[in-house]
Amino acid sequence: MAVMQRIKAVGAWLDERLQLGSTIAEVAEHPVPRSSASWWYIFGSATLVVLIMQIVTGICLATVYTPAANGAWESLIYLNYQQPLGWYIRALHGWGSNFMVALMLVHMVQVFLFGAHKYPRELTWVAGIVLLLCTLGMAFTGQVLRFDQDAYWGLGIGASIAGRSPLIGPKIVDLILGGPIIAGETLSRFFALHVFVIPGLLLAFVGLHLFLVLRLGINEWPMPGRIVTREKYRQQYKELVQRDGEPFFPFAAQKDIVFAGLIILSLVVVAAVMGPIGPGGQPDPTIIQTVPRPDFFFLWLFSVFALLPPWTETFLMLVGPPIAIGLLFAVPFLSGTGEKSWRARPFAVVIVTLILLAIGTLTWLGTYSPWSPQMEAWTEAPVPPDYLKGRTPLELQGAILIQYKQCRNCHSLGGQGGMRGPALGDTAARLTRDEIIRQIVQGGGNMPAYGKNLSPAEVNAIVAFLGTMHPANEPPARDSAKPAEPAASQ
Repeated sequence: MAVMQRIKAVGAWLDERLQLGSTIAEVAEHPVPRSSASWWYIFGSATLVVLIMQIVTGICLATVYTPAANGAWESLIYLNYQQPLGWYIRALHGWGSNFMVALMLVHMVQVFLFGAHKYPRELTWVAGIVLLLCTLGMAFTGQVLRFDQDAYWGLGIGASIAGRSPLIGPKIVDLILGGPIIAGETLSRFFALHVFVIPGLLLAFVGLHLFLVLRLGINEWPMPGRIVTREKYRQQYKELVQRDGEPFFPFAAQKDIVFAGLIILSLVVVAAVMGPIGPGGQPDPTIIQTVPRPDFFFLWLFSVFALLPPWTETFLMLVGPPIAIGLLFAVPFLSGTGEKSWRARPFAVVIVTLILLAIGTLTWLGTYSPWSPQMEAWTEAPVPPDYLKGRTPLELQGAILIQYKQCRNCHSLGGQGGMRGPALGDTAARLTRDEIIRQIVQGGGNMPAYGKNLSPAEVNAIVAFLGTMHPANEPPARDSAKPAEPAASQ
């Protein structure tokens, strides 16, 4: 009893000086429609709880992490294997990112289907979309900070996409990377974004989002036939709250607290069982990562970009995302009044269903599909002996380089290897020597350019080996503009 009295005395002392008691009581006791105390209204508060956990674990990681190109990977290895509980803090932070993205997406779908974006809550929806974009930004910058092979080459691909922007492409790349290449300043910029800039925006818009929720009220349960109009809705909502309202705490907050507890428990268990995410191999620009895979929540976008026909890539990559984001922001202004209930809005249900099916299918394709490279092909499948018999030392060196440079992640040889690119067994029958050199150095189609990653001697060796890749009864391809060489006399 003495302890409780002291706590109350300290609380009274603080309240007398800060004058927060009445404000807290007003927030906790603000009335909400009884129908809003539903298990469908718990995802927003759960997302906020996970955000708080992300901030706490992020602060812990920042005390050890080294935001430098020559120390980032090593600091994560130190956290994984030497720092007490470092691996677990990393696991909580990494899987917490997945949880936060998933909860926010579910919350956004629920808000859309329940018509909570309609008048007068348009700005609440807009603030929520900004929060979603900030959360995805946190996820992407967090992956870059792992600074492993996936992060290094994934950032390179992202920069190359940004570099396709007309006129301002090079400036955008310099802004992202801090120069023309991925270097120490690149990691410093992403660390600043991940630790300061984006979290600052997140907290600011969380505050705005909560303020709007408190001022405009929690959306009532959408009943078919209850039409939203700008002339009558506010009065109708006020009458509903007066007639059937309950204080948010403890009436509506009970389910939020229970679900938040379940989410925390799930995150704690998943982090303990699954462990930290990465890092993968140490970043090395001389080891080519043909298709670095993003984290789970970006796999669908990875699939879209990989499946795009080459002639549509630039246009759709630069135009598609801005249009999609613009449509999200425009939702409450295009459909700000009318029916709220999803039962009376079949078009909205169809849109959500199609989007979820598309994202789910593309995510599955992102984990494995025929066009994807076989990322272990270079270690599991040796060059078949038939392709090595009678080869010169230079040609054998080319065979070794094809293994070492991981060409078989995307190209098969002897029926083993990747399926994204054409098989290598008939390369010389399809391409002349000059065409093989140009394809390797300049790239084309789905194949990136490797001119900067291979020395002239390495290119020469690879081309020499590929020049032997043609059926025994079929001569190699030749330039039709040049006369054929006479066959050697027997």
